[in-house]
Amino acid sequence: MTEFRSVPEMFLHRVSESATREAFRYPKGSEWVSMTWKEVGDGVRKLASGLRALGVEDEQRVAIVCTTRVEWVLADMAILCAGAATTTVYTATPEDDCAYILNDSRTVVAFVEDKKQLDKLAKVRAQVPTLKRAVVIDGDGGYDGWAISWAKLMEEGAAYDKEHPDAYERVARAVKADSLATLIYTSGTTGRPKGVELTQTNWVYEGKAIAELGLIQPDHVQYLWLPLAHSFGKVLECAQLYIGFASGIDGRVDKILDGLAAVKPHFVAAVPRIFEKVHAKVVGGAKDAGGLKWTIFQWALGVGREASKEIQAGRALTGFLEFKYDIATRLVFSKLHARFGGNLKYFVSGSAPLSREVAEFFHAAGILILEGYGLTESSAATFVNRPEKYRIGTVGLPMPGTEVKIAEDGEILLKGPGIMRGYHNLPEQTAEALDADAWLHTGDIGQVEDGGFLRITDRKKELIKTSGGKYVAPTSLEGRLKALSPILSQVLVHGNNRNFCTALVTLDADATKSWAAAQGITETDPAKLAKHDAVRAHVQSAVDQLNATLAKFETLKKFAILEGDFSVDSGELTPSLKMKRKVIEARNKDVLDAFYAGADGAKGD
Repeated sequence: MTEFRSVPEMFLHRVSESATREAFRYPKGSEWVSMTWKEVGDGVRKLASGLRALGVEDEQRVAIVCTTRVEWVLADMAILCAGAATTTVYTATPEDDCAYILNDSRTVVAFVEDKKQLDKLAKVRAQVPTLKRAVVIDGDGGYDGWAISWAKLMEEGAAYDKEHPDAYERVARAVKADSLATLIYTSGTTGRPKGVELTQTNWVYEGKAIAELGLIQPDHVQYLWLPLAHSFGKVLECAQLYIGFASGIDGRVDKILDGLAAVKPHFVAAVPRIFEKVHAKVVGGAKDAGGLKWTIFQWALGVGREASKEIQAGRALTGFLEFKYDIATRLVFSKLHARFGGNLKYFVSGSAPLSREVAEFFHAAGILILEGYGLTESSAATFVNRPEKYRIGTVGLPMPGTEVKIAEDGEILLKGPGIMRGYHNLPEQTAEALDADAWLHTGDIGQVEDGGFLRITDRKKELIKTSGGKYVAPTSLEGRLKALSPILSQVLVHGNNRNFCTALVTLDADATKSWAAAQGITETDPAKLAKHDAVRAHVQSAVDQLNATLAKFETLKKFAILEGDFSVDSGELTPSLKMKRKVIEARNKDVLDAFYAGADGAKGD
């Protein structure tokens, strides 16, 4: 395999090697348009030259405050090829956190998506003295020339390139292996975000390691919607540079199914919440159809589960089971495959635990989800299942070059070329995370099983310890409960230092409306449905099913259905759709405290 020193070197190689091949396709109005690698290279050259014209110097930070779209990738490559480093900022990041991130990183220029993001940065501009200019992707600039348009930057870059024709490649090729490439501020579930320093070596390693797995071929197409401000999205960008496949790119979550049908990808990476929503929609739709359709769906799913067990055991389908599975696929599962574009080879799941129930549902339908594992601190891709070697319920095998060991208390420790340089301006936190032997302490609890498969059991800091001294893994219970009800959106299990466990749940508005209509309920207001006796009885039934499989100390004795769902905008979810537990628990303190007032273990509120 080709050896590279830096991401810019990978990028220049890809542009030269694959000049006429498709690099990206992206939505423009109602159509999808395509860009070749040469077109990408020409655009990046102008943008990088424009940054140098603005005075950006080696390893200075340039921020991107933008959703996932092709311009994000072009801006990122331009920043790196200009010798600088990228500071990633989510568009949902509040003003005060934006000010903190830009100030802490000493960002000098910021790409912003539109006027809304520009205005947000303008409000905190006085708090960030290093921030000299802003570049607006969709817009004309403003603020007396402080902000310029994307087109203007490219224009100035073309002029700079003409005056300094050798500067672009000279600067790009001079970037060192140990130079800072990306500062990703972990959104976290509590406290101020920490800037994770990831070097050129980290990303080159990730690109090469993914290529070595052989999962992705140059003629494959991916559908990329993940936030590129998150390491899970960013690592796919690096894999694309190393391997050379094409990407359909569109970060609009509400357009995912439309995008899959249009792009017809071979692989898609996603977070578990996406799979949970698809699972709930498919099951809920089949139930709502009722009659013969529901009967056929249940039969097909039963056949699929039977086939899945055989396949997971390494046995080929034969005889009557093979015949039944073929019929189940044609009658039911083929429709699900078609919704994903028809070319899908597998999904990759990461960023949070995927419930076994959801994974096995998709596998029964003939769709493999390869669950993986990693942290921002390990450049995202650290473990992953393989199509030819997987074990549902685990996060797979280590990436080539990555080492793992389990500490005495069960914490997962990692070492390898993907491990961060440290936390920006936080030497004490860096020393806590990286020990003297360069092992990263992940904060996750797990075990390595026979064959090298890693199983995550929970977050070290999120394990619930009841007042009776029993440990409960909340994320496992949450995922299993969601899989038992198509109308549940989010579940938060509570019980630390309490004498029993309880839960806060939210409803999927669309799924609940459909379910209610099928039950003959005319109410459509989500807040009122959350209080409806029939909805509560349905959720209680799912809780009862879950409890029947649990040890007594794990069971959920009480639950409350909240009127509204958690969201990124409300501050209850991170941009990668993880729950901010402490925020949610603080906002619902009265509800939680009421569970335990004169606690007798009875069900209900």
